[in-house]
Parts: sequence; C-alpha cells; structure tokens
Amino acid sequence: MLIDLHAHTWPRSHDSVLNPDDLVTRAKAAGLDAIVFTEHDTVWDYKSIEELRARHSFLVLAGVEISTDDGHILAFGIDRYVFGMHRSRELASYCEKAEGALVAAHPYRRQMPWFSRNDEEYESALEKASRNPAYEYVQALEELNGRGSDKENEFSRRLRTMMDLPGTAGTDSHAISDVGKCATYFEKEIHDERELIAELKAGRYYAVDLRSGAPTAAR
Repeated sequence: MLIDLHAHTWPRSHDSVLNPDDLVTRAKAAGLDAIVFTEHDTVWDYKSIEELRARHSFLVLAGVEISTDDGHILAFGIDRYVFGMHRSRELASYCEKAEGALVAAHPYRRQMPWFSRNDEEYESALEKASRNPAYEYVQALEELNGRGSDKENEFSRRLRTMMDLPGTAGTDSHAISDVGKCATYFEKEIHDERELIAELKAGRYYAVDLRSGAPTAAR
C-alpha cells in the first residue's frame, strides 16, 4: 500500500498553493492508495477529512508537521497544536499520551554539511545529527523527501542507516509539480489513522522513489 506521509495544502499551510481537492485528485491519479495532510502546526478536523474521503472515494488521513527547536517532526495521532510542542520532549510527551507516532521530517535540513573536505568531516556531521535530541522519540526518519535533492536525501538515508531506524518517504508537496514523486510502501492494508500509527510503530514499511519505481534500501 503506497501512502504519501507528508503533504501541505492552502490555506492551512501558508506556503502551499495546493487546493486540498486538487491534491487528492492528483495523488489518486499518481497511483497512490492514500495521502496524509500534514499542515504546519495545524491539524485538520475529522469532519473535513471525512468529507474529502467521501467526495473522492480515497483514503485521506490527518497528521501535522510540528516545528520544534530540534527540527520539523511529523506527528500522527494528535488532534490539536498545544503550546510547548516546539520543544521535542513536550511534543513526545503529548504524542505518547495520545498513543501517536512521530517521524523526523527532512532530517538533512540544518544538519547536512554543504561542503565537506573529506569523508571524516561528513561522517562527523552524521554523528552529530544522530545525537539530535528529537530522535530519541521518533519511530522513523524521512529518508526520502520529494523536494530534497539527491545529495540531501543521501544524507538522510545514511543517517537513517547509522541510527538503525525505519525510513519513510513523503513528497512534502506544496505545488502540483511535487505530487507523486515518492511514497512509503506499507506491507499491511491501512484504513484509518490508528492503523497507520500501529504500522509506523511496527516498522513494516519502506521508502519508494516513484520517479524510478525503485525502493530505497529496505530495512
């Protein structure tokens, strides 16, 4: 089952130009089985998500991308933004009470060295990134981001391997050109947010680059 775990729509995400209905239509046409709306620090209400599902006969799920001091975190299972979530420890505490799951979004940001003189410097950057306090709480790292370059995603992949964590993929869609580039393949069928969370915790998934049709290195 192919699910895009990371997507943004306007106006809930101010930097997106995607209409929710257009995004669902295009995700469906791209061959995806589901898509998760992960707006910036804003959670969709269940009624609106249900209406989208019914209107398109397509599985739409709700998550949220939380901006923390330690980077952006995709959260699944929480129903609102609460002040203090910008601290990863508090976000993790709230998510644990909600029996949710967390995934580190585009971990290359602010952690990947743009220029490294040798392998030792690059490895040092990976080691430093692995000590990010937020990663103590996440179930996975987003090793493939549709808006990331090959170089950026390679850093995420190597970091994920170093930490021995599962890897996800999400388009991070903000525009039409982003839709359908990649997705996370889940071994089991998923019908709602609770089942998505269960599978994220179980680790039965891997990232797939839909541009090439090839999975990244499965865990």
